[in-house]
Amino acid sequence: MPTVRVAIAGLGAIGRVLARALRDGVAGVELACVSARDAGKAHAFLDAERIACPVVALGEIPGHADLAVECAPAAVLESICRPMLEAGRQVMVLSCGALLPRPDLIELAKAHGGRILVPTGGLLGLDAVAAAAEGRISSVRMTTRKPPNGLAGAPHLVANGISVEGLDAPKLVFSGSAREAAAGFPANVNVAAALSLAGIGPDRTMIDIWADPGVTRNCHAIEVEADSARFTLTIENAPSENPKTGRIVALSVIAALRKLNAPLRVGT
Repeated sequence: MPTVRVAIAGLGAIGRVLARALRDGVAGVELACVSARDAGKAHAFLDAERIACPVVALGEIPGHADLAVECAPAAVLESICRPMLEAGRQVMVLSCGALLPRPDLIELAKAHGGRILVPTGGLLGLDAVAAAAEGRISSVRMTTRKPPNGLAGAPHLVANGISVEGLDAPKLVFSGSAREAAAGFPANVNVAAALSLAGIGPDRTMIDIWADPGVTRNCHAIEVEADSARFTLTIENAPSENPKTGRIVALSVIAALRKLNAPLRVGT
């Protein structure tokens, strides 16, 4: 199969890990270009890491790459997705919570032969949820516990005057649907959006979010009730350089890229 040319859109904690991995070699893919808000810093990083690739504007990515990996703030999702999808290319979306209010991007992919990929990210069990969704799922509930500094500044907290500073006990800061959570915590609970897309949708997938000073990892527990199975899944993710993001997210992207041209692909 031909080598897949990959662009990295965003050189934050995830993008930097991905760039190094592609430099070191991932079978079947190559780093074609990067895009970043600060081109100067991007050039400095690439030079320091001995990574040879151009730094381009978001709108120029389709001319360089077959697939763009979105590693940027949710606010720029459309600027990454729209040019790629209009060109019939693929986008791997990490800020999948930002997809929920933008169903037009999925229609755009259909119209032009593009494709949106959502990797497993910081969650687990999406294969099982997707399989159960082929039958009937009665309920999906997720409970997330994060260190308070991993939630600080979230729009839901700011809008409702909820403080997570100086906590000495766990505090429930949100309870509602995955759609509401994605809007209120755009940098924190993309896992809930991915879970909802794999299962029964963002309005029926429920989530509780706790600011918990007693944890040092981003903890997620999923409970699924379906006609095919009843299961509970838990994961505790070590934070990356960015406390809002788990270290496993970048590794999930690398694993997904390896699957693109792999002779053996495990999991649905």
